[in-house]
Parts: sequence; structure tokens; C-alpha cells
Amino acid sequence: MSDQPISTAVDRTERLGSPGLVLLFAMVLAGAAATFSLLPKDEAGNLVIGLLAVLAIVGIFASFAVAAGILQFFGQSSKNDLTKLICDGNPEGLIAIDGSGKIIYANETYMNLSGAHDPADLRTVERLFSGAPDVSEAIYRLAQAARDGKRRAEELRLSPPLGGEGRVGWYKIKVRPLTFASSRRATLWTVAEVTRERERQENVFQELQHAIDFLDYAPAGFFSCDQRGSVSYMNATLAAWLDYDLAQVGSGGLALTDFVAGDGASLLASIAGGSGEVRTEQFDIDLKRRSGQSLPARLLHRVAFGQDGAPGASRTLVLNRAQGEEPAEDLRAAEVRFARVFNSTPMAIAILDAAGRITRSNAAFARLMPDALKPADGAAGRSIYSGILERDRGSLETALAAASQSKSDIPPVDVGLHGEGERSARLFISASEEREGTGATIYALDTTEQRTLQNNFAQSQKMQAIGQLAGGVAHDFNNVLTAIIGYSDLLLANHRPTDPSFRDIMQIKQNANRAAGLVRQLLAFSRRQTLRPQILQLGDVLSDLQMLMRRLVGEKIDLDLRHGRDLWLVKADLNQFEQVIVNLIVNARDAMPDGGKILLRTRNVDAAECAGFDEKSLAPADYVAIEVEDFGCGIPPDVKDKIFEPFFTTKEVGKGTGLGLSMVYGIVKQTGGYVFCASVLGKGTVFTILLPRYVAEAADAPQASEPAKAPAADLTGHGTILLVEDEEAVRAFGARALASRGYTVLQAATGLEALEIAEENQGLIDLVVSDVVMPEMDGPTMFGELRKRGVKAKVIFVSGYAEEAFAKNLPEGEDFGFLPKPFSLKQLIEAVKGTTTPAS
Repeated sequence: MSDQPISTAVDRTERLGSPGLVLLFAMVLAGAAATFSLLPKDEAGNLVIGLLAVLAIVGIFASFAVAAGILQFFGQSSKNDLTKLICDGNPEGLIAIDGSGKIIYANETYMNLSGAHDPADLRTVERLFSGAPDVSEAIYRLAQAARDGKRRAEELRLSPPLGGEGRVGWYKIKVRPLTFASSRRATLWTVAEVTRERERQENVFQELQHAIDFLDYAPAGFFSCDQRGSVSYMNATLAAWLDYDLAQVGSGGLALTDFVAGDGASLLASIAGGSGEVRTEQFDIDLKRRSGQSLPARLLHRVAFGQDGAPGASRTLVLNRAQGEEPAEDLRAAEVRFARVFNSTPMAIAILDAAGRITRSNAAFARLMPDALKPADGAAGRSIYSGILERDRGSLETALAAASQSKSDIPPVDVGLHGEGERSARLFISASEEREGTGATIYALDTTEQRTLQNNFAQSQKMQAIGQLAGGVAHDFNNVLTAIIGYSDLLLANHRPTDPSFRDIMQIKQNANRAAGLVRQLLAFSRRQTLRPQILQLGDVLSDLQMLMRRLVGEKIDLDLRHGRDLWLVKADLNQFEQVIVNLIVNARDAMPDGGKILLRTRNVDAAECAGFDEKSLAPADYVAIEVEDFGCGIPPDVKDKIFEPFFTTKEVGKGTGLGLSMVYGIVKQTGGYVFCASVLGKGTVFTILLPRYVAEAADAPQASEPAKAPAADLTGHGTILLVEDEEAVRAFGARALASRGYTVLQAATGLEALEIAEENQGLIDLVVSDVVMPEMDGPTMFGELRKRGVKAKVIFVSGYAEEAFAKNLPEGEDFGFLPKPFSLKQLIEAVKGTTTPAS
């Protein structure tokens, strides 16, 4: 094989220019010019002509030498020699092909690869690599790129290789166009044998595969997960322990919570570290097999933190602590059992040093106080104080100080916890001896739900106590108002409308009636008013009421009424229910002084939906919901807990009684329903009323309100009436009113006195009109005693409370009338007139 590559280049030694010669040549020219200036003109002209002739002859010979290649510019020759030297010694095979397919250059490496002994045996790349279809396809793609003047590279496998030595050879072939100053085109092919490089890569891959196999089938488990708990790798050993398919790992199909039992995932996530820190913690917890069985394990959990403090992916080694998997050492077994119990107990436990830093905690504590396990003030330590509210830290510090002095009987500490919502816990603290000195062990119980129930119970007791107080006040006021209204009626009966005193008396009566309305609201709150429940279809009721509601809200507010489909029936007092809706609409109107929109919605709520209200007191059942929503100013949280209390109002003095919402609360509760309020400050408020569904029987149908009885034309009568009333003013007014209509009135101040009068007038009493609440003996007890004594007269009970409050104390099957206080003279006479039956 010839050592000379095919080339038309000619070697030339590099020659460098001389600045001295250039300077000498310039001085000669300057001297010649000076000499010419000293010669006579004729001689100087002839000499110039001779020199020019000589220079012309020299220029002609130099041009001929350059054209013949005898004379070359030495700088270009040096450049060609350097390029040729680089190409000839290149370890990659180089071959240049012109546009007609003729070989114009090939270096020694290519000659060796192709096995050519002389230039005549040299083959192009397309002819050299041919045979197998996959090799031919790659060469075709390269040739097509060469024809298009593009660059391309391909890597192909040839068996046997070009040299014939070995089983297989790998070659990397590249093609690129060559650019000349003329329009001449050529292509440079580069061929490199990369068989050894491929062998090294395969060896590295095999070694890596062996390492993965070693890790997969190591006698210990291993997994890696990100901060969200998504597992990116798990070895085959751990997968076999847990009975999981490795195909699930790495594709988002397996999470930490899938195989870590209880709150162990929270415990692993509690590791915190500083910027660039690497933390390793040891945990003895239970893993969870796919079948649900537990697997005791020890985890060496390592997490690296970035420069921003964010945790990276974990590296966790898992040691199987199941029975038979480790030496049966009593001490080690006891340690493992304790660690399992410590981390799986539902009570939150943390061990603290003397400074309040947490040295160890279990999974329940990580769930209860995650903030306490974060680094405190940028340090690596984790402080118990980071998890509780500032207001409760003083009491905890006192308790920990007592523990540091090894005191016993340290009282528990109730603290509020950081986090969403109002969370609380009760901490039981005891002294403990740690390696660093005296510390403390904290046992924490989550009391959030208990505190909520206590608050709700306290609020319920408060509302009940206020209701009892309101009911008692209403009872006494009813007696006073009954006397005022009654005596006003007696005065009006003796004055003509033209009398100057008539208007004054009417003012007294009207104001007394207004006061009676306030008393009725108090009774509604205390749930002691008389209700006349009837079966209602709320859609129809609200549709009839909407004209009144639109007048109440005015023109600046839009009232939108939206009915649910197929509303269930309810049983409620129509008038009282209308009053509830009107009060809520008025409150919504007042919350939007600049105008807005009120939504009044109705819908059915089945028992399964009750949990969505997140109200502890709500018993699951079927309800009909009425929602009144405004988009006004909202209710502040500190006010929201008081809105149903009587006489509480946020309005200006003289613009509200504070009884509207308390009446709503009382009526709804007395009906057997619930009322809730949800409000966002600055966005609006929603009042939700839930009334129990009434399951109608076949004969039931929605009822219209009963028409009032037409008053009797003749209000006079006769007969003997026993009037029992402990309030002297009311008794005197009643006796005078009845006597003026022709009745004989027997008066008694107590129930015992009434029994004595009944015995003295045996068979003469036609009617008993009695108060319910009296000292010594109440009305229902007196009624039973009268029946025992053979008194068959009808009874009208008079009370400011609802008749249901005392009806249960009466003998079954007994008929009686009821007159609510306060009452007017006309109401008393009408009730008596419609009930009396003269004795025969």
C-alpha cells in the first residue's frame, strides 16, 4: 500500500519576508531619484528609458514563472502544507469526493480502513459500506445529504468489521460539503471506528445494571420519594415485603401514604433542615402491606435540603423488624416494641430538653403540631413553642420550669394551636431524664372538637337561661299590659270619640299593644308562645308573600325568589313563619343601604346532605331549606355569636329593638327546625332555615289559614263564672268587665281559694276562667282537683305562655279553652260568650 495520499498539492518551504531588504530597496530608489536630478536632462531621460525597459523585461519573466508554477507566494504555500499535514495525520478516515464522484483526496487512515494497497484500489464510502439492509439505509441517507449539500452523521454496526478481526465493528460516519472560492463542488466524508468506545459503554451499562441488581435484591429495603410523598424508586426487596408491583413505582402510581401505616407519612415529612443541610433521622414505625397487614420496620431516612431550604428527594433505607428477620435479642426486641408503640399510639407524645426543644416525637404529635417540628428561628432545633399561640406560651413555660425541677403533679395546660381554624390541645407534662439533662415529656390531646362542643353547650345554656329570663319577664309584663289594656277599654266604653280624653286613652291602649308585641317577641325567643301549626307548601307561601317583601326592600334592592323543584311539605304556624321571613328580609335590606340584591331560595335537603352543613347540633333527617342571602357588609366574627340574643343590636339607638333575630330563633326552634348563619365580612351573609319534612297522610293536604270567627253580635250573657287570678289588677278588671255584661262573678286569688269557693257553690258554677301560673297551686293542678270534686264546668285558661306548656299536665281527654295574655275587654267577653253554658 502506498504511503502517499492522492493529492495535487506540492510541498513548499515556508519563506518569511525581510524588513531590512525592503528598507534597503527604498533607499536605493531614493538615491537613484537624487542621481537623476543631478544629471543633465538628456542623459537622465535616456537612463530612465533604459531602466524602465529592464523592469518591464523582469515583470514579464516573473508573470511567466507564476503562471508556470515556478514562482509561488510563500505564505499560501505554508498554509497548504500545514493543512495537508493535519489531514494526513488525522486519526479519523477522511475522503474528499468532487461533484462528478471522483476521489480528490484520501488520508492514510481511510486507506487503512478501506484496505487499499494503492490509489487504484481505493473505494468510496458508498462502495465500502454495503451489504446489510440497515447499513445500506444509513449510507443512502448520508449520500442523499451529500447530494443536497447538507451535513449528516450516522452510526452503524457492521458484522464482520472492515478489517475482518472480531465479531462486530461500530463506525461513525459524517458527511459535509466543502466550499471553494470557485464554483467547484466537493464533499468530505469522515469515517471513525468507535468499536472500543461502544464496548466501554456496554461495560459501564453492565456494571450499572449489576449495581441496580445488587440494590434491588439487597437484604434491606430501599425507596426514594419527593416532598409530596410520591415514590420515584423502590427496590425489589421492599416491593416483595409489601407485595407491590414495581411497575407502579415511578409513574405516580405509588405514594408514601399507600405503604406507611397510620400517621407515619406525617412523621417522615416533619424532618426540617437549613439551607444546604443533609439530615438523617431514624424512625421505628409500621409499614402497611398491600393486603393491609402491618410490617414493623426501622427507617433510616435521609433528606438533603437545597440552598432555598426546600427538601429534596429522600433516600430511605428500610430494615425489616418482623419476627424472625433479626436476632432474637431481648433488649433489641424491647426497643423495637417500644418504638412501634410510641409511634403508633393515638396520643401525641414529644420528649423535650430543658430549653423546650423537641428531641423526639411520634406520628400523632407530627399531625397535631406540625409547626412545632419546623426549625425554630432558622436553627436546627425544633421548639414546642413554635406550635402554640403566643397567648398560651407563658403557662407552658411555667409548667416546663416545674418539670425541670423534677416536680410532680404538674397541672395540665390548655393551649391554642397554630394552623387553620381554631384548634386547641391539652398538654400533660411530666419530668424526664435525658442525656442532656433534665427535660420533660409532653402528652397532648386534641381538644378542638371537645372545645367546640363545650362552647356550643355553653352557648345553648346561655340561650336557655336568657329564654327563661325572657319568659319570666314576659309573664309579668303580660299581667301589667292586660290591666292597662283592660282598663283602657273600660274607659273607652264610657267616653265618646268626640270626648277630648278619648284620644289620650287610645294612645295609652296603642302603646300598650306595641308593648304587647315586644312581649310576644320575647315569648317567641323563649319558645313559650302559642303556635297554630298547619301543613304548608312553602313555595306557595313565599309566592303569596313576595309582594309584601318587595315593598319592604324598596326600589334600590332586587329581590330574587328561586324555588326548588318538588318541595316537600312542612308543618308550621303560617303567621309566625311569615314573620320570620319578613324579619330576615328586613335585616338583609338594612345590610345594603346603597342597594343590591337579595336571594331567597328554597330546596329539599335529604338526610345524607346534612353533614355538608358542618353543624354539630344538626340531626340527620329530611328538611326543607329556606336561604336568605344578601351581599352587604357582613357580620364580624365577634358579633356573629350574639345575633340571636334578645335586645342585642348593632343598629343606632332607637332604630332597633334587638328582638327580630331572637324571635326568628325562637319560632324556628319551637317548630322543630334549625337556623344557621354564615357570613363573610364585606361580602355578605346567608341565613339558612331548616324545617323538618312533613310526611303527609292520604287525607292530609296543605291548609289555608283558618278564618277568624265572626264576633257574636250580642256580647251580653248570664251565668256564674269563677275567676281565678293572682294578679289583683287583672282580676279586678276581669270581674268588672264580666259583671258589666250580665255575668255573676266569683273571685279567687289562688287555686286553693278557688277550690273552697267551688265547694261552697256546688253545682252553681258554669265556667271557670283561671290563670295558669299562680302561687301555692297552678291552674292545671286546680283543674284536676275540681274534676275530682265533681265540678263539671268548662274551663278557660289564661296565660302569657303557650298552651302546649301546660296542656301536658292536664288529664287526658279534657276539653278546655285558651285565652293568651295580654287580652282586651272584647277578647275576654268573646271567649266567655263562646264557651259559657248556663247551669240547668
